[in-house]
Amino acid sequence: MKASLPVLFLVALTSACASVPPPAHDLYAAVAMTKAQKNSSTPADSGLYVRRAGAAAWTHFGPRVLGIVSVAFQPGSRGQVVLIAAADGVVRSTDGGQTWRLTTGWEVADVRAFAFNPANPAEIYAATPWGPLRSTDGGATWQLAQAGLNLLYSQTLIADSRQPGRVLLGTEDGVYVSNDGAKTWARTDSPPATALRIVQSATDPTLVLAGTQGRGAWLSHDAGQSWTATDPGSATANLYTAAINPHDASRLAIGGWGVGVRVSTDGGATWTDRSAGLPVNNVFVVAFDPDGPDRLWVSTFEEGAFYSDDLGLTWQDGGLYGAYGFDFTFVPSPR
Repeated sequence: MKASLPVLFLVALTSACASVPPPAHDLYAAVAMTKAQKNSSTPADSGLYVRRAGAAAWTHFGPRVLGIVSVAFQPGSRGQVVLIAAADGVVRSTDGGQTWRLTTGWEVADVRAFAFNPANPAEIYAATPWGPLRSTDGGATWQLAQAGLNLLYSQTLIADSRQPGRVLLGTEDGVYVSNDGAKTWARTDSPPATALRIVQSATDPTLVLAGTQGRGAWLSHDAGQSWTATDPGSATANLYTAAINPHDASRLAIGGWGVGVRVSTDGGATWTDRSAGLPVNNVFVVAFDPDGPDRLWVSTFEEGAFYSDDLGLTWQDGGLYGAYGFDFTFVPSPR
């Protein structure tokens, strides 16, 4: 017996829908609502927001503490161990965000970013303007990790995904490397400029991209040991953010003050301005969405978040109007 046309259509539609995987990541944004700051004893409208997989709205997440810059979920903890980098230090939860505790003392302030040893997620590294920190117990306690540094200021770091214990740290004196889990540091062949953001490719770990203060963007093809300048169009800019597509190492993005968003589709050989359609050319965060091959998120200065499904050729409103963004973090959805 031949199937009727409605049945055939239903089968075809079901097959088509089954071929498109549902969104699998939640997006966390660390922001300060500086355009219309509300006066209160606690930051009622700033902090962490989350946009759940498949949702269109943002909801607040985490504690109401001052100066939240980024969030990190400890790998292997099933979303239970969460670290927040904040103005007052490291704030930690071991129950998925139900309760929180400050795990650093009075001497630690203005924590900026975290990185986890891929072979031992209980070993965590943190960047601060007062020098990097190191924890070996999942963030419950912290120690200074400054040996070998010329200048202490740092706000970005990554743990090498292919070599456990190898860490790259961005300082005022350029990029430093540690091969012993942040116990000691040595300078790389990088420009003597403040590195504002360092990212490593998920598909090609030898590829590392850095945005700097006043010296533009730099690329490394040996996992951060040596560096070459890229993108003459932003060579003197303050680049606060950089990103590499998690599925395709040839697709790169950078952003900064006055230069907006710039994108490369050939591994950094050429770059194109993709700021048309954004309300301002002042960008503090760019991030590739792991759930979309060409989806790019940006956070503009006080004009909200925007996303593009065509690498910045067109942009759509992503909410969070009035925010000064610090970081976007994609986390696998627990659902």
